[in-house]
Amino acid sequence: MFENMRRIYTLIFVLSISLISCSNENDIFIPFSNHEIEYWGRIDNTNVEAAQLSWSGTSIKMNFEGESIQALMRDETGDNYYNIIIDNDSISILRPDTTKQYYKLASNLSKGKHSVEIFKRAEWDRGTSSFYGFKINNDAKLLPRSAPKKRKIEFYGNSITAGYAIEDFSGKDSPDSTYTNNYKSYAAITARHFDAEYQCICKSGIGITISWDPLIMPEMYNRLIPTDSNSKWDFSLYQPNVVVINLLQNDTWLVNLPEHEEFKKRFGTKAPDDAFIINAYEQFLASLRKEYPNANIICSLGSMDAAKEDSKWMEYINLAVANLSDEKVFAHFMPYIEAKAHPSIKDQQIMAISLIEFIDKNIDW
Repeated sequence: MFENMRRIYTLIFVLSISLISCSNENDIFIPFSNHEIEYWGRIDNTNVEAAQLSWSGTSIKMNFEGESIQALMRDETGDNYYNIIIDNDSISILRPDTTKQYYKLASNLSKGKHSVEIFKRAEWDRGTSSFYGFKINNDAKLLPRSAPKKRKIEFYGNSITAGYAIEDFSGKDSPDSTYTNNYKSYAAITARHFDAEYQCICKSGIGITISWDPLIMPEMYNRLIPTDSNSKWDFSLYQPNVVVINLLQNDTWLVNLPEHEEFKKRFGTKAPDDAFIINAYEQFLASLRKEYPNANIICSLGSMDAAKEDSKWMEYINLAVANLSDEKVFAHFMPYIEAKAHPSIKDQQIMAISLIEFIDKNIDW
């Protein structure tokens, strides 16, 4: 394990110190606003200087020719991590600094077409990253963006969907953001399997009726900037074919903790009854259906204890789905995997297989 972590931090160090200050006539700078740069996820492009990345799984993609490529970036906290994916294959890790600078993403590339992707591993509570543009070096050429994907999928979830602590192989569930990797979550795996455009709205600790932190999903699901209650997402910009909801895991714990601050704020002195929870879930589904009139919506749980065979929380979801009488709303529960920590990479793969099989069997998209 220590050898793997040493290799990871070496990659981070190499990428982080690659400050490029010089330029020549063979270099091309492509600003963030260039149409050939492709953005996935809720990315704030209202800033005239840079694109702002907050949400897990947001990504930036571009096709190009050139020997090497850099990205001009600045991070709000210095605690964000990104996967750098070259030609849909090799992956290294980037941790941008709080100083605006160039980071070398790849070098010594062969002649011909290449692709680059910057994929946000970490959650939005680690702050925002600013992306100003790419610089291509040596025989540089910007190529047209890839054809749009035929399928679109979107996920609403908590730490399970975020890929929280997925690379903490000690099993201690470390909150250090270096261990979180949304790219290896069941959500991102499922999207790649179907070659679908991917969007992920998630936050560790969040629930439908109550969260470990002040925000609940019904208060956050429609935001462009997750920390700004006045920042609203334009749902017309992304109409998914499939929406997957994996929530209520945190509710299962917090509704039984009357001394918790959030319990008192949400419920006072009395825990919510079954009808309250079912209605809250139905209302969230109704909110999504209003924004996505044609989407297939999968209501799920997994893989932690809310998905146990005798869990009443699965029955809550079944009842909410039945009450809606919507032929495009489904219930599917991914396997319960007994563990002392958040889902591992292997657990996430098991969940992805379950979800993929369900989609293949039930949804024509």
